[in-house]
Amino acid sequence: MHTPKVSIITVCYQSAATLRQTIESVLAQDYPNLEYWVIDGGSKDDTLSILQSFEGRINYISENDKGIYDAMNKGISRVSGEIVGMIGADDYYPSSDVISSVVACFQEKGTDTVYGDIQFVDPKSGALVRFWSAGEYHKSNWLWGWMPPHLSFYAKKTVYDEIGPFRTDFTCAGDYDWMLRALYKAEKSASYLPKTLMTMRNGGTSTATWKHRWVANKEDRQAWRDNALKPYFFTLFLKPVRKIFQLFNSKKKALRV
Repeated sequence: MHTPKVSIITVCYQSAATLRQTIESVLAQDYPNLEYWVIDGGSKDDTLSILQSFEGRINYISENDKGIYDAMNKGISRVSGEIVGMIGADDYYPSSDVISSVVACFQEKGTDTVYGDIQFVDPKSGALVRFWSAGEYHKSNWLWGWMPPHLSFYAKKTVYDEIGPFRTDFTCAGDYDWMLRALYKAEKSASYLPKTLMTMRNGGTSTATWKHRWVANKEDRQAWRDNALKPYFFTLFLKPVRKIFQLFNSKKKALRV
């Protein structure tokens, strides 16, 4: 059976405190055909020395960029895999079979994209804080405030080539805009893999303050407008409300474990 090359991208800046665990969790994956790129924004802490300690095992660049989505675009332009995924510098894979499970889902379902679940843990204790159960894909879910978790989202490189780069004028919602373009507007196919594909430390870039959420909501609205798409009047009010249900999901999961 064909073993497609998978490219994983991490974008980071001043991430020395957590980056080593992230890299080690990628290198611990049991999938045999894996390419890994770390795109660093010219960090001034020990990030570069950590990257250099993995010389020959990973690919990396360290240079100034114009923000997180510019860094993601740099990564996308460099990868050579058929399937592309991302992992944050604060995050790590919960098991060694994440990538092999994702590839198996692509091969079984034949879709353009695959996504799964995410767990959020306390950065000090490691205790489960939130659990994001993404659920089966239906295009209409977008109108009810849904989006797939970006860091459990994998797409064929051909989809990135067709949809184009992340918007660099966005600071919070570039991933939402890109997936809205790919799944809702261009109607690329998606499969849900009911498996925890990422462990995220609560309080990282994508789980930040209410000010961050306010900016993200503003950019979400702009994404719908600029893509000539029309949400329901309540669509973008429901998006942050879904995080409350993730708290209940974490309690249910904790009881099961």
